[in-house]
Order: sequence, then C-alpha cells, then structure tokens
Amino acid sequence: MYVSSPERSPATAADLAACRALLRGGSRSFFAASFLLPGSVRDPAIALYAFCRVADDAIDIDGHLPGALARLYERLDRAYVGRPVPIAADRAFAEIVARFGIPKEIPAALLEGFAWDAEGRIYEDFSGVTAYSVRVAGTVGAMMAMLMGVRDPDVVARACDLGIAMQFSNIARDVGEDARNGRLYLPRQWLREAGIDPDAFLARPVFTEALGGVVKRLLDAADEFYARAGAGIACLPLACQPGIWAARYLYAEIGREVARAGYDSVSRRAVVSGSRKARLLARALAGPVGVSRNAKRPAVEEARFLVDAIINAPPPRESGPLFPEVPEPSVGHKVAWVLQLFDKLERLERMEQPEQRRRAVEIAQ
Repeated sequence: MYVSSPERSPATAADLAACRALLRGGSRSFFAASFLLPGSVRDPAIALYAFCRVADDAIDIDGHLPGALARLYERLDRAYVGRPVPIAADRAFAEIVARFGIPKEIPAALLEGFAWDAEGRIYEDFSGVTAYSVRVAGTVGAMMAMLMGVRDPDVVARACDLGIAMQFSNIARDVGEDARNGRLYLPRQWLREAGIDPDAFLARPVFTEALGGVVKRLLDAADEFYARAGAGIACLPLACQPGIWAARYLYAEIGREVARAGYDSVSRRAVVSGSRKARLLARALAGPVGVSRNAKRPAVEEARFLVDAIINAPPPRESGPLFPEVPEPSVGHKVAWVLQLFDKLERLERMEQPEQRRRAVEIAQ
C-alpha cells in the first residue's frame, strides 16, 4: 500500500532528470530523436515515457499479476486526482495528464496491453495483433499528439497509425527473442497458412523461409501504417516534425534491417548502425518530399476508441511550463549532440552484441 500525501507534490527538475535516466536506458533511438523536439514537448514526452516504462517493469517484476495490476490502476487513479505515488515518474505523469487534458481511457488502455503481455494472451489473427499494438504503442502516439497540442481526430488517428507501425517493426525484429521467452506476437492464423504450427515453433524456434514470409507480411503491413502516418506528421506543428520524422525513419529502418537479413529475426537481431541512424536523421531534418497533408482517413477499428476518448475529453488546462525553463539550444547544436549520441550508441551496441549472441546460442542449445 502506498503512503498518501496530504498535499499535492508537484513535479520538479529532479523528477525530470530521473525520468530522462529511465529513457536513456530503455529506448536509445527514441531518447536520441526526442532531443529534436522543442523543450515544451520533449520534457513532457520524457515524463510520459518514464511512467510507461515503470508501469511495464512493475508487471514484469511482480510475480502476482492481479496484485501488480491492482497497484498500477491505483497509481493511475491517484495520478488523475492529483495525489500521485511519491516517486519521480508518477509525479511527472500526474502533471502532464492534468496539464494536457489526457483522458484516462488512454493510459488505462496502455496498462491493459501490459496485462495482455503478462497473462500470455494468444493472438489468433491480424486484428488481435493490431489491437495489442494499439494498446502498447498506439496509446503513446495518441498521447504524444496531445503533448504537441494536437486534438484533431484525423491527425490523432494518424498518430495511432505510427504507434502501430512501430510496434509491428518491433515484433518483426524480436520474433526469435520473444519465442525463446515463450511469447508469440505473429498472427497464428498467418503461421498456419504458411504451414507452421505455432506451438511447435514456440517449442523450438528455428528460422525457415516460410517463417520469413510471415515476417515479411507483417513488415508490409507496417509499411502501410507508416505511409498512413506520414500525412499526420505533416500536420503537426513545424517545430515537432523533425523529431517525429526521425523516430518514424529509425523504427522503419528496423524492418529494413530484418529484410536485408532475409527476414530472419530468429538467429539474429536486427540493429541499425549509428552511421545509418545519422543518415536517417539528416533525412528527417531535410523534410520529406511529396508527403500529402491530407490526414482525413478514419482510424482503424481497433484504435477508434482512443480517438473517441480524445474527442469527448475536456479541453487542456492552461498553465505555464511543466518544468523550469532552460534556454533552447539551436538546431545546429541539437543536431551535433544527437549525432554524437548516435556514435556513442553504436559503440555500446557493438559491445553488447557478442553477449546477446552468446545468450541466444545458449538458449537455443
């Protein structure tokens, strides 16, 4: 049980620093891309990610799923009444949901996706995988749009599309790793259509050309969602577009790396090199060519409830900056910093890969 605080504890710069540390260790590409966003969006985005990360870890670590879920929903309730649990991520999260008018249904759906992971939910068809991706990633896309001051239903729908596409890329990259952990996110119907028994594959994850065909099918679907999302990104505030284009290109490149390996994500894990990330960053900064700004297209059925929640939500609260303001660096300084970060990340990835391969071999044996 958490100790209640009689007074609201506002988020502080120290809370933001703690949230930033979580982001640095948990999602390196997004951490780098986030620094291309204006500070008014970047800091709330970092706080949002930190709460999502802490919530996900809480379910993974706790061996008792019902108890872990009950505590997470309690934390969500407390954040929404302005009495967050006295930790950095929760204090910062409580501030942003109040400041930006984020409807509770959206983070609640995110927690539901984490619960599906923990309970080992089975995804029989593409709609099921899409519904899962909406919860664990489409929700983040919707909330990010709100942090940018965007509440237009069509643009929010495109933000959900981007989250779905990114999750499809992650699923395609992690097929082998997930299977060795007893998890399968590829649609089982697709596997059976390819002549693969899902349970047999889970028992002995081995790459085959038939499996590669299923992975390609998912990445083709991801490309369709990335294309849909582009029109929405083009409708975002200009200062926000480079950072979101960078995230979109970086995640899509995961799929390109899987394709270059013949769609084998069982015996290897796709890694986008730092030099390649730098080229994609340059592409994001240059701006896309020929992208339509016509975002008018309904959300996919699985994501419609998120858009409806925003339509029905009250307007955001008017207030000052979430954290103490600091001078905003120039675009040139941002680019130089991100390029330097990518170089550091590439060296770190090279150090980690041999250990990752060793663990994969041990598990396979």
